[in-house]
Amino acid sequence: MNSYKNPLEERYSSEEMLFNFSHNNKFQNWRKLWLALAEIEKDLGLDITDEQIAELKANVENIDYQIAAEYEKKFRHDVMAHVHAYGDVAPSAKGIIHLGATSAFVGDNTDLIQIRDGLLILKKKLVNVMKNLSDFAIQYKDLPTLGFTHFQPAQLTTVGKRATLWLQSLVLDIEELDFFLETLRFRGVKGTTGTAASFLELFNGDYSKVKHLDKELSKRFGFENVFGVSGQTYDRKIDAKVVALLGNIAQSAHKFTNDLRLLQNLKEIEEPFEKNQIGSSAMAYKRNPMRSERIGALAKYVMSLTTSSAMVASTQWFERTLDDSANKRLTIPQAFLAVDAILLIWNNIMNGIVVYPNRINKHIMEELPFMATEYIIMEEVKAGGDRQEIHEVIRVHSMEASKKVKEEGKENDLIERILNDDSLKLDKSKLKEVLDPKNFIGFAPIQTEEFIANEVQPVIDANQDLIGLEADLKV
Repeated sequence: MNSYKNPLEERYSSEEMLFNFSHNNKFQNWRKLWLALAEIEKDLGLDITDEQIAELKANVENIDYQIAAEYEKKFRHDVMAHVHAYGDVAPSAKGIIHLGATSAFVGDNTDLIQIRDGLLILKKKLVNVMKNLSDFAIQYKDLPTLGFTHFQPAQLTTVGKRATLWLQSLVLDIEELDFFLETLRFRGVKGTTGTAASFLELFNGDYSKVKHLDKELSKRFGFENVFGVSGQTYDRKIDAKVVALLGNIAQSAHKFTNDLRLLQNLKEIEEPFEKNQIGSSAMAYKRNPMRSERIGALAKYVMSLTTSSAMVASTQWFERTLDDSANKRLTIPQAFLAVDAILLIWNNIMNGIVVYPNRINKHIMEELPFMATEYIIMEEVKAGGDRQEIHEVIRVHSMEASKKVKEEGKENDLIERILNDDSLKLDKSKLKEVLDPKNFIGFAPIQTEEFIANEVQPVIDANQDLIGLEADLKV
């Protein structure tokens, strides 16, 4: 307990995402890349034996991290440290490990594998959030609620229609995620400055063999797209783009939690609160929205990382500069780990979210009389009244009712005032019928149904294999 531990590892992120950025996954991928490189080079005619290949294959997972650390201390070079450590356990192949390659061959290609696999992990969680929100939206598509502009009561909407606003952000996010995955390129085999000069020597100037090596290796690791050109490294805009994508997901999550925290304060909708959960160490009655607040905290962190990756991409020098390395080790994994945690928590919230219709209706009825004034004016005009005179009568009644609510803490009595005003000619019984909140929600229910059917359900249908997720919190 005397050294710092990353909270993303200890408190928040899933085991699958932690493994994706683990030492074992990283350095086993390095060895898989070296193995594939040797196998393809052998197929292309280089003097590499079956015995060497077999020894490399047998020791992909046999990594002695202590030996590797000792080599790195000696060489001050992490890739060469692992070349030597691999050679120690595969001595017959020691001379052909990393043949023709540069450090970015294992480093960059592994980064791209982790980015791709990390996005696939996030996609599952994102699709499940969308499924949960979609079910919620349909369940409450007809339930009227106060709409807010500037956090001031505005026209009514429905609880389900509001949920479609959260979903709309996620539709944009998953479109971006899918496009990123579809267009993601592998670095492949490019050489020290991207010219493949070392492979020119190995293959006696046969460029077709170099191209085959590049494409075949990339396919073996699941990449159909390969960078046509590079310096020593892949374009660092890839890092900037993926962190921006993660930042966009964080923005969507933060917007949701802001709304939920406000609704929880209004006691209309609450995130789950477990039987033995404590909201406050001092105030026993408190039901703090800790899940939403945790998402907000993590989302702010992710959004802050987008600047870091953008600065790295914009300040690379010519074919290679190493001031990206330490930054990438921090920024990329932690952005993924944080968004992974965000989506886990979001799914956890949706699995136990609570809606209080009576409380929602109480707030509606406090404001609905004011919203009905336009209808009342129009009905009076139809009954032969003067629009300007009626407007003044309604304005006076509205001000008095508002004063009772704000200054005296009483109920809104605007409708009673209007019903008791003999100067108004409208059908008083019809007025009571009109004051059904469902008459003020516009097309919200059908808009909800159409949006889910046209934009959300196709995403869910296309990813049925991803539906279903355990979303328990670590702490």
